[in-house]
Amino acid sequence: MTATRGRTGRPPLTEERRAEIRREIARAAVDLFVTQGVAATTGEQIGQAVGVSARTVWRYFPSKESCVRPLFSAGIDVIAACLRAWVPGRPLERLFDEQLTKAHGFADGPDGATVRALVRLTRTEPGLRAVWLQTYDEAEPAFARALAERAGLPADDLRPTIRAAMFNAALRAAVEHYAWRGADPPADPATAAAELGATLRSALAVAAEGLR
Repeated sequence: MTATRGRTGRPPLTEERRAEIRREIARAAVDLFVTQGVAATTGEQIGQAVGVSARTVWRYFPSKESCVRPLFSAGIDVIAACLRAWVPGRPLERLFDEQLTKAHGFADGPDGATVRALVRLTRTEPGLRAVWLQTYDEAEPAFARALAERAGLPADDLRPTIRAAMFNAALRAAVEHYAWRGADPPADPATAAAELGATLRSALAVAAEGLR
């Protein structure tokens, strides 16, 4: 009697592990982009820094520039949840102090310095700029849905769509202003987080004038 042959090979990766691999690739790509430039960076180098093959890198991302996408998009769900929880009458710029700083990766977490350096690179690297702008383009409908839910309006109502566009533009302008100004980023993560927080509060205070 022949024994039933079981499945061999590695077990399939969990969704959580796949997401972690994407983040590891993103961090490695940014480090290489910052130290040697985008043009000089290859998929093989990115994979080697993570301990995977270039084939694995391309399985997760269609191009080397798109490898940074997880760092850009990490905060979308966090921000949308904050918008849903925004209590009427509470200043918008105060509601997001902690959440927005962490969502954009500038708090004292592992991605703080690299994300700021990456945003600076979007000014001179068209491929990275495209990924940066696409992330905000995809975030806007999520913000519009959150604002519509908060206000009890239909998802296709024009008002939350316009408000989301204003809010989204304020976020991008604030982060770019923070990342691009000055020659060097603050060495202390707490100082960097405080500076970003102040910039975000200023931008959101202006946006909130049209969001009440």
